[in-house]
Amino acid sequence: MKRIVFAVCFLALAAPATAQNEGSATNQLSPAAHSSRGHAVIPSVSIPRPGDEGKFMHTNYRIFIPAGPNAREIGISGDTSDASTTPLPGYYYETPASLACLYGSSKPANGCNPGLVTRNATGGSKTIAIVDAYDYPTAFTDLEAYSEQFGLPSPTASTFQVVYAGGANPGPDPACGIFGGWNCWASESALDIEMVHAMAPGATVYLVEANSNSITDLFQAVQVAANLVVCGKTAACPAGSKGAGEVSMSWGGGEGNGENAFDAYLNVKNVVFFASSGDSWGVEYPSASPDVVAVGGTTISRSLGDSTFLNFQAEITWEDGGGGISQFESQPGYQRHVPALQGVVGRAVPDVAADANPNTGVWVYNSFDTDDIGDDCIPDGGNWCIFGGTSVASPLTAGLVNHAGHFASSSAAELTTIYDNAFNFSDFREITYGTCGLYQGWFATPGWDPCTGNGAPVGPGGK
Repeated sequence: MKRIVFAVCFLALAAPATAQNEGSATNQLSPAAHSSRGHAVIPSVSIPRPGDEGKFMHTNYRIFIPAGPNAREIGISGDTSDASTTPLPGYYYETPASLACLYGSSKPANGCNPGLVTRNATGGSKTIAIVDAYDYPTAFTDLEAYSEQFGLPSPTASTFQVVYAGGANPGPDPACGIFGGWNCWASESALDIEMVHAMAPGATVYLVEANSNSITDLFQAVQVAANLVVCGKTAACPAGSKGAGEVSMSWGGGEGNGENAFDAYLNVKNVVFFASSGDSWGVEYPSASPDVVAVGGTTISRSLGDSTFLNFQAEITWEDGGGGISQFESQPGYQRHVPALQGVVGRAVPDVAADANPNTGVWVYNSFDTDDIGDDCIPDGGNWCIFGGTSVASPLTAGLVNHAGHFASSSAAELTTIYDNAFNFSDFREITYGTCGLYQGWFATPGWDPCTGNGAPVGPGGK
């Protein structure tokens, strides 16, 4: 039995791993070119509110605010990285190429260094649908700008579409007008579509916009999204349709009685559902559903050595990632053989995990801003920002699974494959360093644990 204090789960309502050899190259970056100064902020739309359980959902993203243009602040005369690797000189956060390198959808090179690696993922097919609340008016042009910056295929009217789940444009999130475009559901949408496009650039992507962040409106959008995956944008689903793909949900809320009633929306033939496990200890719904791949969070550890600066060292836990044992969902069959879960009666989350620490976050482009305050996330950063949270991890993983090209017949089938292959270390990166949970009471251990599940998905195998 693993060293996991499961008693904490039931009370709750809610040495680094060996680095992979990613290849070598002369590292042109200096430790002096980057400063760790800065701080992460939690947007208002990502803060759970008392009484929201079972009624309203919140996003799961955080924003990392660097202290300034680090290279210039400390007297570096120039930035020697490839200009295509970063939108802003002096800032080195995860790009489509570095993520593809880290998670095995491109050939590893240059230590998966975000300041050096430029090879993006290729491939991806069929359909990925993103479900979010409210309208994101600049979705298409922002995805164009993101793709141009990083050398990804530009979206077209046939490869990227916005769909209104209620039949009419729901209008932007009212919070956008109060707090600005970075602090509302538009940012969640920007993050989601950019992550799936980065990981599976050949897939058709739908952004399905719910009328609001109520659980009923969001699950109406889930139903529309699943139909789009199976049938495409048609008036009715043709008999015998063979479409397949993924649906990603980067939102969640506290568990409560009656959540099981929504599980039926998540059991659709030829659709695999993904959901963020949350950005605080405990269990969220819908990630707790047995018909969802629950995606937790990790931290990307990079070297600070002179000759290896920013090369990948290890993937470890993110201490704020959600996880634990559901009080309302029973243990599914695919978890019954897991040694750490013997004697447990509830559904355990997460199943897998990926980068979520905002300090090791990803670039996001969002030009939608309605408050005219000029409150850039990064000084002089314009429309670019650095995001973390399990809202990164869910669409990233959905894109990786799409890229693998196997297209399971259901979420349960995908989860069975994941658990059957969890100890194949060419398919999953085992994470054995770090803590998470209430009082940091859980440890990352070999095999499944509440911090990172079965570890991080790598490459096309086992999924």
